[in-house]
Amino acid sequence: MRFIGGVIEKLQRHPKRIVFPEGTEPRVLQAARQFFALRLGVPILLGDRAKIKEAAAGLNVSLEGIRLINPAESPDLESFVKRFMLLRRGKGIEEQEAREAMTKLNYFGAMMVAMKQADGMVSGTNEISGSVLRPLFQIIKVAPRTTTASSCMVMEVEDTRFGERGVLFMGDCGVIPEPSVDQLADIAVSTAKLARQISGVRPRVALLSYSTKGSATQPSLMKVKAATGLAQQKAQEEGFEADFDGELQVDAALIPEIASRKLPDSKVAGHANVLIFPDLNSGNIASKLIQHVARANAYGQILLGLDRPAADVSRGSSAHDILGVAAIVGLQSIEYQKLYPGSGVNLPGDL
Repeated sequence: MRFIGGVIEKLQRHPKRIVFPEGTEPRVLQAARQFFALRLGVPILLGDRAKIKEAAAGLNVSLEGIRLINPAESPDLESFVKRFMLLRRGKGIEEQEAREAMTKLNYFGAMMVAMKQADGMVSGTNEISGSVLRPLFQIIKVAPRTTTASSCMVMEVEDTRFGERGVLFMGDCGVIPEPSVDQLADIAVSTAKLARQISGVRPRVALLSYSTKGSATQPSLMKVKAATGLAQQKAQEEGFEADFDGELQVDAALIPEIASRKLPDSKVAGHANVLIFPDLNSGNIASKLIQHVARANAYGQILLGLDRPAADVSRGSSAHDILGVAAIVGLQSIEYQKLYPGSGVNLPGDL
């Protein structure tokens, strides 16, 4: 709670509107109640209003301060349908198909964020990732000057010697199965930017592998080496201050004693607060291992590179996890254009 307590404190000074498409889910209802009670902003629950009220009553959860919207009955439905048709005009979408899409909760929530009726979206407690990501990618798309959408898990472990006082930013653990060199570099820079915004410290980014500065020419190692140099170059071109090193084994990235033997001159080794995985397999496995074996507080997946803030939470998330993710998404939205210059300027129909 050290980490998320700091996030909550910052967001209380700039409350935001977060839309939760899974309005009848008990964990979401509890998280939304806490979001309002902690003065973080206005939670917006989507779904059948009667069913949401029934679910809340069964949990003895007050809906005071929480907005309820049924997309099928919303006065914004017609304008959302027109926007979606315009956005998907290249796909030849018909009005009936667009209307059916806009009555789906994740699509409606994504459009609310795109149309600036909400500052961010959190979904996924009852959905597979594709059901959350597809509407976001179709409606919000990637931010200007950005080519890669990815994700980050924020992990808080008890041992404060790791990362930044126990906090590690880990990417990509949820979106790109086999990132290219360019995508891996983008993931490294985007994750570093989130770490800088959320923690306020200089990111020390380790691009991980099974080797530490090895001489092997195995393709996966060459990709991590190339991505490290490219990430440093991209950050310098953007005037973003961060340290990058790779390829590194995870123990060399996190443990000073091991780093001092292997890489005594590295600014990252032994002190990494950002971990970048070479592929989705390793990232997803590692994040779940840390969460469950080390009993870490896990907040994610925070989506990176989109034009507006959003998150795809795990189906195993608790109400506390969902609240933490919503707070991070809200904090992101405060200065989102600093993360992605030009983001949120054009509405979908203006693209």
